[in-house]
Amino acid sequence: MFTERQNKVSKLIQKDISDIFVKHGKAWFGSAMVTVTMVRITKDLSIAKIYVSVFPSSKADEIVELLNFNVKKVRYELGNRIRHQLKNVPELQFYKDDSLDHIEKIDKLLNG
Repeated sequence: MFTERQNKVSKLIQKDISDIFVKHGKAWFGSAMVTVTMVRITKDLSIAKIYVSVFPSSKADEIVELLNFNVKKVRYELGNRIRHQLKNVPELQFYKDDSLDHIEKIDKLLNG
């Protein structure tokens, strides 16, 4: 599973990336609302997989593609925030979290 260190670093990255999105969200995403739902980090703390939820969900693929294209800018911002906590800033990979869409689909099927 995940070590305590991985969990702490994941929570730190999730909080800081969320703050970065709040600060730059309007300029980067326009009217879309982007939320960091989960961060998974490798054991050596070198790669962080960041799952984002986007509202409206029709823009999700576009936003994730934009984030992965501009990953250096996000990583730089993250590095400025965590430079005193971590020796190396992990590589960032963004993924779409479509669990809310999946839950909504199941709910519609169950409620008929």
